[in-house]
Amino acid sequence: MSALAVLCLGVFPALVAGGIPSADFTLAWTHSIEKVRWEEDWQVRGLTVVPVAARVRGSGAGMEPPPGSILRDGWYHYVPAVAPLDRLTLSRRGYAADYELCWDGTCRPMASVAAPGPDGTTDLFACAAAGPSRR
Repeated sequence: MSALAVLCLGVFPALVAGGIPSADFTLAWTHSIEKVRWEEDWQVRGLTVVPVAARVRGSGAGMEPPPGSILRDGWYHYVPAVAPLDRLTLSRRGYAADYELCWDGTCRPMASVAAPGPDGTTDLFACAAAGPSRR
């Protein structure tokens, strides 16, 4: 029987924080200039993380929704044109508000889930429920 794939957080490939117990998660943040919320839905698939949907609550400086976006209930919805990733690296150097990480219907400040690494980044990557899948 194979281990359940979950999302781990750390400085790739080392695991810094425990994984979250879900293969589906949302990464959310507020644009540093426009102060508009942005959300991306991701899934762990095998040894990759894959963006499956995104939405932004407005447009403006450097955050125009891509062609084909649909405005619904004040949000521009679209599917990101990004291939599956081995890891998603987040810059968390304090120049802007930190991310939120959401799963199972609850959002948590990223700082409560994992601290940034020494270089000010945090990697999100697939791992097995018992620990990282790569060393």
